[in-house]
Order: sequence, then structure tokens, then C-alpha cells
Amino acid sequence: MATQKYTTAADGQVYKTNSVNMKKRILTGWSVRRVLYLILGVIVVVQGIMDKEWIWLLPGLYFTAMGVFAFGCASGNCYGGQCYVDTKTTPKKS
Repeated sequence: MATQKYTTAADGQVYKTNSVNMKKRILTGWSVRRVLYLILGVIVVVQGIMDKEWIWLLPGLYFTAMGVFAFGCASGNCYGGQCYVDTKTTPKKS
């Protein structure tokens, strides 16, 4: 059974999250942008380790995490449809 957790979004609303949702988020919704974030992040991490320039681990891990967890779009708020904009609204009459 998945454990229930709660997260607070930037707008102050509380959402339920669980481990099943996280697994789905990691395994689905891959785009070219996510793959690029992942590849470039791993390259930066490996290069930082090889050159013993430890400061490069921070941006490398950040970009790798952006690729894996898909939180590059407004801190992940666009993943679950919170940023959905209804395009079929009727225009207002003047």
C-alpha cells in the first residue's frame, strides 16, 4: 500500500501525493527536453568528478533531477495539470 503524503503548492493549496504517483511521474511523460536535461546533467556531474571540481556537482545534480523528476516547468506545477488553461471559452461580448 502506498503511503499518503501531502505537498503544498506555491499557491498555498495542499495536494495529496503518494509513491505510486511519483513512480508514474518518473516513468511517463518523457520529452526531448527531459532527456536533454538528464543527459547534460549527467555529463556535468561526470566531468565535475573527473576534474575534481566539486562545485559542478550542484548544477549537474540539479539538471539531472530536473530530467528525472520533471520539475523544470514552474517547479513541477505543470506536470499534473494545475497549469491547464481552457482554450474553449467563449469570448466576452463588448
